[in-house]
Amino acid sequence: MLHGIKKTLTALALVAVSMTAGQASAEILINGAGATFPYPLYSKWFSEYAKVDTSVKFNYQSIGSGGGIKQIKAQTVDFGASDKFLTDADLKSAPGKLIHIPTVMGAVVVTYNLPGVATGLKLSSEDVANIYLGKITMWNDPKIADDNKGVNLPAKPIIVVHRSDGSGTTSIFTDYLTGVSAEWAKNVGMGASVKWPVGLGGKGNEGVAGQVKTTPYSIGYVELAYAFENKLPYASLKNKAGYFVEPSIKSTSAAAAGAAKSMPADYRVSLVNQPGKGAYPAVGFTWLLVYEQQQDPVKGKKLVEFLNWSMSKGQKMASPMLYAPLPANVVKMVQKTLKTIK
Repeated sequence: MLHGIKKTLTALALVAVSMTAGQASAEILINGAGATFPYPLYSKWFSEYAKVDTSVKFNYQSIGSGGGIKQIKAQTVDFGASDKFLTDADLKSAPGKLIHIPTVMGAVVVTYNLPGVATGLKLSSEDVANIYLGKITMWNDPKIADDNKGVNLPAKPIIVVHRSDGSGTTSIFTDYLTGVSAEWAKNVGMGASVKWPVGLGGKGNEGVAGQVKTTPYSIGYVELAYAFENKLPYASLKNKAGYFVEPSIKSTSAAAAGAAKSMPADYRVSLVNQPGKGAYPAVGFTWLLVYEQQQDPVKGKKLVEFLNWSMSKGQKMASPMLYAPLPANVVKMVQKTLKTIK
């Protein structure tokens, strides 16, 4: 599993297809930009789909959800990618009707570099909020120690790492913190970019993972696949039901189970802090943003064909890459929505 993730992460976002000179003239280039959260899986999808339809090539820029939203609204790409759903104001300011296409679900994990504590750290959601508020500053703080009996927590300052760019991962993480901390909700709030009370910034999931990996006594948040790739441990978080839950495909899917039953037609829904004993609390959908009315009908047709493939063959590739596939009822909904794109 880890080898597969590493291979995909290091693959070029631009999937090159070998063709003869005569064939190359018929090649269709589809450009996308946005979220780093699903980038490992999207790279795999683009590579595999090139074998299905050799006339299509994907160029995806993993620049963060904020950049993806900006570029699709400016119509400089054929699709945007975001882990943050657009607001009503965002949608109204777009030059055409933008559709959210959920692709998979993922877990935002709290990762750490704690010499002497290789794995097994437990954190209550309130403590995570207080660390990021700058109120809990030491690793051996009694509040952390109470949840980690028998763990030798060092008397060292906690070095906080967060995203520096506009980020859907940040949107999920701050949505989660807003739901568990009244102080966070009042003073910081949620969004793709927030005014962080403390900490160092890293660009992209890659940047945060790199900062944590090279900085002893640090803590950060990344999508699960990035923690695996960088061999970083991640904490079990206390969920809404009061249970410490490790991030996994199972606990991510458990978080989506309830929300998927009442999925809104536009797919704009939060999955954080869901009820249920086995639900991991920091989970989100990731979406592709596409215009209902395509500027280029030929590209549009090819993009829809790819999206239909992603709902079938693509979903089967999600779990090995540490993403949770969409619930079956959501897949059926998306397949109907795709028929409206022209």
